[in-house]
Amino acid sequence: MSELDAYLKVTGLQVRPALIEGARAQFEEVHALSRSVSIPASPNSMKSLYEFRVPELSPDGTCSLVEKLNPVPYDLGAILGGRNTMTTASLLLLHSMVERAVSLLKVDWLGIYQARQLPSGRALVKLAYAGAPSRAEFPLTAEFAKRSNNVTVALTKKALVIADVRAHVAAGGAYYECDAKVRSEACLPLLLADGTLVGIIDAEHSTVGRFDEPALAVLIALALDMSAHLPAGAQ
Repeated sequence: MSELDAYLKVTGLQVRPALIEGARAQFEEVHALSRSVSIPASPNSMKSLYEFRVPELSPDGTCSLVEKLNPVPYDLGAILGGRNTMTTASLLLLHSMVERAVSLLKVDWLGIYQARQLPSGRALVKLAYAGAPSRAEFPLTAEFAKRSNNVTVALTKKALVIADVRAHVAAGGAYYECDAKVRSEACLPLLLADGTLVGIIDAEHSTVGRFDEPALAVLIALALDMSAHLPAGAQ
């Protein structure tokens, strides 16, 4: 069974392979361009890769206070074991991949998360994104999965495509709201060849039914590519 066939079987997605292979070519071009990009040396350049603003959380940590940003930026360096050449190169590629995916899909938000062991427990950690500020960590627990589509996907390895967020929530579906304007969402797992879960990708749009088969083909291509290019050190 090919890597693609295995991914479709595990995730439950039904997308024509030809569409996915066509999308993969778009990301191969990003790889070629990334090899010619120099690693940023200045503190300011590095800062944009490793730090980002996040909403403050409610006292119980169950939801984001989207109208209030935490004054202290989230620092990936503290999570990824410091700021070194290999990690920086990985983050540069992730940012480039996110930019290309957003350009292809015209979505409002897209992010890549890695599953990592933190002092507080295993969690999804946001590494690169485009769009409005959002939560940086999602606890990988069955309890949190009850209110989080991201965590549900990570724990089950099944993709979740929400055509209408409001209908999904009304039906009792797990959903963590970061932006009330989101009307459709697609969340896919990042899997190694042996099926190990290493993260997720999440995409959002302000219109219902945005994630049709061609859009999912792009997200699958991104997922297949990114699984092997996340920063080292995850457990």
